[in-house]
Amino acid sequence: MDPNIYVQSLNPLEGKIFWSVALSTLFAALPVVALFWLLVPMRWLASKAGAAGAVVAIVIAVIVYQMPVQKALWAFAYGAGFGLLPVGWTIFGAMLLYNITVETGQFTIVRRSVASLSGDARIQAILIGFSFGAFLEGAAGGGTPVAICGAIMVGLGFNPFLAAVLCLIANTSPVAYGGLGTPIIVLSDMTSIDGRVISTMAAHQLPFLSLLVPAYMVRCMVGWKQTFEVWPALLVSGGSFAVFQYFFATLHDWVGIVAWPMTDIGGGIFSLVVTAIFLKMWKPKNEWHFDKSMTPTATGTPASAPAANDPHAAGAAALLGEVTKHATANEKVPLTAGNITLAWMPFILMSIFLMLTGIVRQMEGDTTRKGPVYVPGTKIQTNYQIPVPTLHKMTMRDEELRKIDINTANGKDNNPDGARFNFAWLTAPGTAVMFAAILSIFMLRMSASQTRRVFTRTVVQMKIPIPTIAFMLGLSYVTKYAGMDATLGYAFANTGVLYPFFAAILGWLGVFLTGTDAGSNALFGSLQQITARTIHGAGAFGPLGAETLTTGQAEVLICTANSTGGVMGKMIDAQSICVATAATHQMGKEADIFKAVIWHSIILASIVGLMTLLQAYVYPFTLMVPSP
Repeated sequence: MDPNIYVQSLNPLEGKIFWSVALSTLFAALPVVALFWLLVPMRWLASKAGAAGAVVAIVIAVIVYQMPVQKALWAFAYGAGFGLLPVGWTIFGAMLLYNITVETGQFTIVRRSVASLSGDARIQAILIGFSFGAFLEGAAGGGTPVAICGAIMVGLGFNPFLAAVLCLIANTSPVAYGGLGTPIIVLSDMTSIDGRVISTMAAHQLPFLSLLVPAYMVRCMVGWKQTFEVWPALLVSGGSFAVFQYFFATLHDWVGIVAWPMTDIGGGIFSLVVTAIFLKMWKPKNEWHFDKSMTPTATGTPASAPAANDPHAAGAAALLGEVTKHATANEKVPLTAGNITLAWMPFILMSIFLMLTGIVRQMEGDTTRKGPVYVPGTKIQTNYQIPVPTLHKMTMRDEELRKIDINTANGKDNNPDGARFNFAWLTAPGTAVMFAAILSIFMLRMSASQTRRVFTRTVVQMKIPIPTIAFMLGLSYVTKYAGMDATLGYAFANTGVLYPFFAAILGWLGVFLTGTDAGSNALFGSLQQITARTIHGAGAFGPLGAETLTTGQAEVLICTANSTGGVMGKMIDAQSICVATAATHQMGKEADIFKAVIWHSIILASIVGLMTLLQAYVYPFTLMVPSP
């Protein structure tokens, strides 16, 4: 074996110190523990906490795991680079397009077109909090759904505290496909599982939650009787989104077209349109309005509840400020088919460009194709696979893990791991969004000063989220290539047959820590894969000795549970709560809102965990798990 190849160790302290296994596990967990300590008790900004956690990971990789310094630094650079392209690029483009519609006043038309569909507060909550919120999550993410929907609902007469709670609950099931599918993109890169397979698995879980969440949300604002009075609208809104979410997330399985990054965008619009048509034919017997204050009861303040001086509050207030600054634009313009179509046109253009780049991305991933894909008429490739120095084919997993790989049907060979950075300059979702943004600038006749203002605003808004994602991914890549994730994976394997449940809870914890489902997938994605492989090798997925899932299927299920369980942590992360308080003018009540939503978050995350258990062991639910 080449002496320059770094071979990971599950127990780097073996033979060096007493209780080496426990101490090795402790050191492997230290970057995550440091991240938790800095984010929760210390209330650091996520970007600063992520940077500090990455430093801790590099130090442990070099000193404890004996990883060469150069390899550790390149592992961080590899992860941070992926955090910038495609992840950061995609988020920046989505927020830029959204800001263009706000600056030109078109978003006011979009908002009014949604709010005018019904005067019943319960249906307004469904349309705005859930359907429109899902569209915004897919189009921009980054707290935008909570900010926009919260502000709209308060303007319609909702109790501000209740509006914040409802928006946080609603912004859950769409999150896995948020920001043009960013969480799945990250999870795919962390685990090397095809994003199409992860999307299919998510589509076998999330539609059930999408059907449940609107009803759950309405029940939180009224009693059971008033909830059942609007059950047809709940069924149409949640059901239409769930159906669209399933088919768009699995479209590649049906017709070979990769469209899952647009699942939330299309699903939100489809739900709005179908529900609007339905409301032309059906109205609730008794239209329900707010005639008195309705503030949810909150009990028990967890120690980790966000404080009123949370450092994320300034960013949340800034985001809301840009929303309300242009709120009066086009407020009195009559709503017509023409101006509504124009207002939605930037997002329509985005969908078209995403479909086109998705076709090219499908060509890039075609294993039967010989050679790269070129831009027509040129010798410029649509993407470039760049080997990462000191890492590509220069690291190997611990021998114990290699044995598990080789002895399974989906096993890998005994060669060093690859590490290629995919410079997808053309087919990254962010590029398609940028094309739509540039075309929208001309279509909406923006002035030079407006264009400059929009770009500046987007840069300011992204100065914390994008570095945070880069640092989080840098941290996770260091733990992955050093072998810390493998050490933790073996520790978690001790939960045995119950681990599918805890896989979802771990994802939930990851979102609470990092603030994003993508961050959770970066932090725990590789760990989940190793744990799934380990417990499968120990026979956890074989009731009475008869295997129900292959190793590959177990990995797909467990890794996807990290994302689908994680979405339920979105309602309790610091960023979301600060955005909710800013949007509803509840600054200083972060702890109260946290108390009001924490149990909803735990209940819904547990439902995902139980669903994962069923799909892991119980026939016919096991048939819902695709093969990689």
